[in-house]
Amino acid sequence: MGDYVDLPGVKTWYETDGSGDPLLMLHGGFCTNDTWGAQRSDLAARFRLFLPERRGHGHTPDVEGPLSYRDMADDTVAFIDTVIDGPAHLVGWSDGGIVALLVAIARPDLVRKVVIIGANFRPAGECWVEPAMLDRMTPDSADVEFFRELYEPVAPEGPDHWPVVARKVIDMWRTEPALTTEDLARISAPTLVMVGDDDMMTLEHTSALYRAIPRSELAVVPGTSHVVPLEKPAEVNRLVIEHLTAEPVETMLPIRRAQQAPSA
Repeated sequence: MGDYVDLPGVKTWYETDGSGDPLLMLHGGFCTNDTWGAQRSDLAARFRLFLPERRGHGHTPDVEGPLSYRDMADDTVAFIDTVIDGPAHLVGWSDGGIVALLVAIARPDLVRKVVIIGANFRPAGECWVEPAMLDRMTPDSADVEFFRELYEPVAPEGPDHWPVVARKVIDMWRTEPALTTEDLARISAPTLVMVGDDDMMTLEHTSALYRAIPRSELAVVPGTSHVVPLEKPAEVNRLVIEHLTAEPVETMLPIRRAQQAPSA
């Protein structure tokens, strides 16, 4: 079951599940909450889940003008303030991970721990393994057929609005996000950076993301792609729950973390 909340930027659809500490789940680009199907049961057994669908996605209406990650991050901050009314864990996949990064930078007071799955901090042309893939994407291309089928049955504007939203998302990927490693260094929340070993983003880019966030850990899930939460859900769910609930292990031979440790 879901409901709408009136936020300053857009009337936003969201669902809730489970009980426990609040956990905000941020879906990927073009997606709906249906793509969290392999995670909901396991995570709802430990947390109170909040699953908003962003502007122009799923049940949440589109807005005038282009889509931007900054606006979506502002919507997310308003959602936390209005619906959750306190700090929450953030789990973001792909575009949802980008939004989580922006929220963690802008409003650290609202963020407890973060999990970023298959996300990038620079535009597609700078970090995708195959940047030409973006040029092949059109609203009616085979690359986005799966997402169109998610969108059309639930979109407030009706199925005919799909080409408009699809073009906005593709245009956004060409120029956003535009974060720097200095921006990422401002993230204070403990962060798990997760990626498939055959993801859309280069492993070099993911490594740069991991290295730029001070209190971060890195998980490369073998034998998976950008769709790692659906391909190996048990492994993903275990890693997410462990990160959000456990204290870090004291490692015996730290190098990167030793350099970050506060001086006595």
